[in-house]
Amino acid sequence: MGKKMFILIVALMSISLIGIITVQLYWINNAVESKKEQFKNDVQKSLGSVSQRINEKEETNFEKTIEGFMENVGLANDAQIRNYLFQEIDTTSKQKFTFGSTFLEENFKLPTDFLDNDSLIVKRVSGKQDFFHTRLIKGVDNIFSATDEKRTSFTKRYSEIEKTYFSQAFGIYKKTKPVHQRISNRELNEIIKEELVKRNIELDFKYGVYSKDGLATKLKSGYYTIDKNDGYKYPILFDTNGDMQHELYVTFPTKKEHILSGISNILWLSLFFILIIIIAFSSSLYQLIRQKKISEIKTDFINNMTHEFKTPIATINLALDSIKNPKIIGDNEKVLRYVQMIRDENKRMHTQVENVLRISRLEKNQIEISKETIDMHDIIDDAISHTSLLIANRQGSLNTHFEAITTEIPGNQFHLTNVIVNILENALKYSEGKPKIDVYSESTNKYFVVKIKDEGIGMSKAVQKNVFDKFYREQKGNIHDVKGHGLGLAYVKEIVDKHHGSVLVESEKGVGSIFTVKLPLI
Repeated sequence: MGKKMFILIVALMSISLIGIITVQLYWINNAVESKKEQFKNDVQKSLGSVSQRINEKEETNFEKTIEGFMENVGLANDAQIRNYLFQEIDTTSKQKFTFGSTFLEENFKLPTDFLDNDSLIVKRVSGKQDFFHTRLIKGVDNIFSATDEKRTSFTKRYSEIEKTYFSQAFGIYKKTKPVHQRISNRELNEIIKEELVKRNIELDFKYGVYSKDGLATKLKSGYYTIDKNDGYKYPILFDTNGDMQHELYVTFPTKKEHILSGISNILWLSLFFILIIIIAFSSSLYQLIRQKKISEIKTDFINNMTHEFKTPIATINLALDSIKNPKIIGDNEKVLRYVQMIRDENKRMHTQVENVLRISRLEKNQIEISKETIDMHDIIDDAISHTSLLIANRQGSLNTHFEAITTEIPGNQFHLTNVIVNILENALKYSEGKPKIDVYSESTNKYFVVKIKDEGIGMSKAVQKNVFDKFYREQKGNIHDVKGHGLGLAYVKEIVDKHHGSVLVESEKGVGSIFTVKLPLI
């Protein structure tokens, strides 16, 4: 895959992911806003019902109070009686219609302790109405005339007339009485709660009543201050002209939880799917980058492998051509030297192929690692003997510092020897000049620990993260500056993992590296 195509695919995937997440977040935001608006409408309707109930109840209670006062007083301060009489006579049919009405107006002067007004009067107006229908009856056989008379009477209260005086008294009552005497905190709290429950709002709330000038009253729930951003208000008390006198403010401390709880299931489901999309995208992007990296590493590996094989093949060909030379074929010493050269180069190629096959078999679990009780100090000594000639050839030094008390572990002698050899060869490979290597051993309650320290070129943090990956090699410009295929340390990690141990590296550029292997004791 080309670099441009790779960037294009990543860009398109990123745009798609951002678009999907944006749409989901937009939908979630709309759902929350819709829920907020619905909650606001329900609260406003509830507060409207609260206002209506308070005003109706106040008017009803005042009316009952006035009626009770007039009933208790009994006699009015003064009264007036008005009589009205209407009569109609039909001479043709000899009928007479009579309507009589009597009005009693009783004036009750309200006491000053009732409304703090010594000139306020309310009226009780009652009346009686009489209807008369008289008809003259005179026949042929009748010497004297007779009359037929019908009479209907009823009494009633004239509330329409009384209402004018009641409204006047009620208006003065509203102006003079403090709001906390017109309705109690307990009563207001109960009414608000009942109206909210009717609309399925069963939340804790706080309230406060304020005058139209913004002054606080004694009607409030504990310590309450107006929250204009998160509160709801509604006018609750009016004067006789219908103008607002007071406003009710209500806030809900757990409003956000209530709103989110209504859409919590679909909200969590959306967030779950968003998370799946992000994970799938991240995984896909990781796999793309990883495959691209593996492709580059394999290309690098093939190039290195080709280079590594070309050299011994060329050497073998030159040796064979030399042996064919009539001047050489008769010289046994030179023939044996060229044959030994061919054997060494062939062994070198065989070792390289075996390394590749060994890693492949380990990946497929085709290598059975039989374990037995072994002494790790013996394994380390054996590995050092394998590399001592290489170290001596470069005029280097290797020092051991064995401090482990317990050294026996369950393991495979052959593979663990290769582990130590590979780490030692790695220290030689990345050391400039005369290599200096130190091998330390120690033991804990559960583990045998071996540390191999070199004073080589070291490695960066980025290299340390990938140093145990297959085919990975740190490059320094020329791809062939260090021989190898990036398989040795990968093999080390595989074998240590098979022994239920761990391997790690500590390194600093230009200072050196320390490889630590921990293996469980018996």
